[in-house]
Amino acid sequence: MNRPGILVVDDDIAIRELVCVLLEGAGYDVRSAADGRSGLRTFHAEPSDLVILDVMMPELDGWQTLERIRDLSDVPVLMLTARSSELERVRGLRAGGDDYVTKPFGRQELLARVEALLRRTRGDVTVRDVYADDDIKIDFAQRSVAVHGEAAALTPLEFKLLSVFVHHPNQVLSRDQLLDLVWDDRAGASPHQVKLYVGYLRRKIGAERIETVRGFGYRYNRADSTQAAGPRPSARPSASRRRTAAARP
Repeated sequence: MNRPGILVVDDDIAIRELVCVLLEGAGYDVRSAADGRSGLRTFHAEPSDLVILDVMMPELDGWQTLERIRDLSDVPVLMLTARSSELERVRGLRAGGDDYVTKPFGRQELLARVEALLRRTRGDVTVRDVYADDDIKIDFAQRSVAVHGEAAALTPLEFKLLSVFVHHPNQVLSRDQLLDLVWDDRAGASPHQVKLYVGYLRRKIGAERIETVRGFGYRYNRADSTQAAGPRPSARPSASRRRTAAARP
């Protein structure tokens, strides 16, 4: 059985490294990120069974990062914070967090909470290395794409953009979401670039595959009516969360 994958997102390098060492020692497959934006990119590039998310981070804080995760996935999220008030704990749970740990935390307590979350939810997690529908096949390990059986030459950015789309078939993704998930330098990017690269991608995979939903964003339409076979970060988003994603600007 594959080791459970855990993503640790915390801007405090000492705490981030401590948590990673603790989890690795317990046998988990651990990856980490120093801020919310890089955490979102890592989350989609390397699907995780659980996310440990710090609340107080610069730019995109833990609440905003959690909101974007919840727009797309039901993966369990354990919030870390230095604030111990009851209102903060309630806020975390109501925002979509599955559990809440206050810093400083006991090592055994953190491991016990991680184990409990994974025990409740890991059975719903599916990870695959290949996506395929009637028109398109993507080998994520080889980073190759074929359209109607013919190899398609995609740039690294186009490949990342297509990967995000097929992770969430038939779901509307806003330009801001795509900027967060695809572009490494969010500050140097703009919604116009999203439009530009969606156009490039359409030319290579077929314009009908990516639909413009006016006022909301873009939606990838599968070329068949079966369940998506591509790699997913976790269980499928609920209907209410899909509606939330569609309502984002």
